[in-house]
Amino acid sequence: MALQCGIVGLPNVGKSTLFNCLSNAKAQSANFPFCTIEPNVGVITVPDERLNKLVEMCNPKSVVPATVEIVDIAGLVKGASKGEGLGNKFLANIRETDAILHVLRCFDNDNITHVDGSVDPVRDKEIIDYELQIKDLETIESRLARTIKQAQTGGDKQAKMQAEVLTKFKEALEQGLPARSVHFDTVDEQRFAHDLFLLTSKPVLYVCNVDDASAVNGNAYVDAVRKATEGEDAQILIVAAQTEADIAELDTWEERQEFLNEIGLQESGVSRLIRAAYALLNLQTYFTAGPDEVRAWTFMRGSKAPQCAGIIHTDFEKGFIRAEVIKYDDYVNLGGETAVKEAGKMNVEGKEYVVQDGDIMHFRFNV
Repeated sequence: MALQCGIVGLPNVGKSTLFNCLSNAKAQSANFPFCTIEPNVGVITVPDERLNKLVEMCNPKSVVPATVEIVDIAGLVKGASKGEGLGNKFLANIRETDAILHVLRCFDNDNITHVDGSVDPVRDKEIIDYELQIKDLETIESRLARTIKQAQTGGDKQAKMQAEVLTKFKEALEQGLPARSVHFDTVDEQRFAHDLFLLTSKPVLYVCNVDDASAVNGNAYVDAVRKATEGEDAQILIVAAQTEADIAELDTWEERQEFLNEIGLQESGVSRLIRAAYALLNLQTYFTAGPDEVRAWTFMRGSKAPQCAGIIHTDFEKGFIRAEVIKYDDYVNLGGETAVKEAGKMNVEGKEYVVQDGDIMHFRFNV
């Protein structure tokens, strides 16, 4: 599944450091703007203790985890919507992603310059928000006059609906609100709104990059970001990117865990961020499990059984008969598939079954 999260932010906020921690791909990292010019793409394993448990129980010949794609995009500066810096490239790259990880600098360090001369994550957030909103407003206005004319002169009901959608977006953007703050009731409205591919319609996770001492509880900068994002349809995650980089250099899991314990964390910020990115993309996981392979399969939340079967192979969807479903907790608590069947806990589901996160699936099909 080719859905991607794009890491964005001003120059020198820690984007590439964080990307390196996430993907082990060594995106160039240096103390000057525009170090990352072409977007670096990392295919990243999604941490999942459920997969580890299934592997322990099945002892399979092969293991395939779920993955998510992360894109490191060049730093943006004021005026990007007008082509300043690498603005046009930045905006094109972000338009191609499905969700945004917006990194905000929430730490002081005199050795790392800030493009605007001082640390202020709320100001930094507003700079990027403004540039994206301006670009979206240009997109809306370029279509709105033509669509209104079609609706008025031709009596085109479709054009009238589109004009209403565009007008709602225009009103929100002019108030400094992102497109994702606007919600529509009908399927046609939702489909048209989606097909506009507005930059500010994408789901956002604000990643507050803090120093070592603030990795657990955050700091005043993080508090300011929380206040600034109240009412937004967005989440916040605290990560100490440089600390994560130090952890990544340690050789063994035990050493990494000891390091985390010393700073008061139960798991790394990278693991939390990967899972958050996965959820931000509206993705969930079902499993297939047996002695040959234990595999995590990625699907869109709300997908039905035939769609999920088609992820394995298109023939599975075309010839779908039924799905045999075991709940993860039943599988683990009862000790495997045979015991689940004996306990009568395996469900047989049809085409309308909405697959749930963690389901262990076996599909029956005939082509």
